[in-house]
Amino acid sequence: MKAFLVEKYGDQAGMRAAEVPDPRVGADDVLVKIHAAGINPLDLRIRNGDFKAFMPYRLPLVLGNDLAGEVLQVGSAVTRFAVGDAVYARPDKDRIGTFAELLAVHQDDLAPKPATLTMAEAASLPLVALTAWQALVERTHVQPGQKVLIHAGAGGLGSIAVQLAKALGAHVATTASTATIDLVRELGADVAIDYRTQDFTKLLDGYDIVLDSLGGDNLARSLRVLKPGGTAISVAGPPDPAFARELGANPILRLAMTALSAKTRYQAKRLGVTYSFLFMKASGDQLRELTPLIDSGRIRPLVDRVFPFDETLQAMEYVEKGRAKAGKVVVSMT
Repeated sequence: MKAFLVEKYGDQAGMRAAEVPDPRVGADDVLVKIHAAGINPLDLRIRNGDFKAFMPYRLPLVLGNDLAGEVLQVGSAVTRFAVGDAVYARPDKDRIGTFAELLAVHQDDLAPKPATLTMAEAASLPLVALTAWQALVERTHVQPGQKVLIHAGAGGLGSIAVQLAKALGAHVATTASTATIDLVRELGADVAIDYRTQDFTKLLDGYDIVLDSLGGDNLARSLRVLKPGGTAISVAGPPDPAFARELGANPILRLAMTALSAKTRYQAKRLGVTYSFLFMKASGDQLRELTPLIDSGRIRPLVDRVFPFDETLQAMEYVEKGRAKAGKVVVSMT
């Protein structure tokens, strides 16, 4: 089958198209013919080697973390799926590889594709929808009336998180560019802040939760808009000790992660708030819980552009250079 490989960590020069063997299908696996695959900032970070200390992939590696497609074969222990089913998934972090024609996915990580979505729309969702769910439902248990700040509300993660937070009954603020202010309001944001001309720390106060996807100074400033007891969750900030324990990291790596996040955790403690790092996990069950919200239109995917599969490298460059105006970029095999 055709796939896009990372042969060495670094920039785009380390990737190429190649013919690779078809996947092996285990007893609990579902072989999926991929119709479309979403592109995420995570793909760029894996390609660059940012996570090689705690996710030591063996190179060459087929990249890609989102898929939508059709079941071609099921393993002997599979009970949830049959040949011909339309499905979507974020494969487990140890079994990525959606920039390919085929992928074997564990049945627990797979879910039926929402009926109202095209394959391209469905492929844009799993990673960001699961991240939003795990941050707002699983980790912080957002309740009606709580105040939630979601950064980059027109982005892949932000656009889904804004809609999910509103579906949970929260009062939602978000940051966005001048060009996307109207869009994030349409998605449900109660407060839309133009980050180019406005300082969110001067406009917001007393928030229960912040979901940060930018890290750095943006994360540090976000701590100041939380009320005492509030929580900042970041997918871009430094890993924390809880993540190191979850990962089963060795003592040296645990110490390193503790040191990396020490400044942020200290700043949070001084303000009477907490900081939490989130690296999302694959879950077909959580995708199933999201399906009613998707099929009812309460959560709708934003697809900025669809590239043909042969132009996967160009699609990654498009994402890396920040050319997407809103939502996700997808590659399509059809």
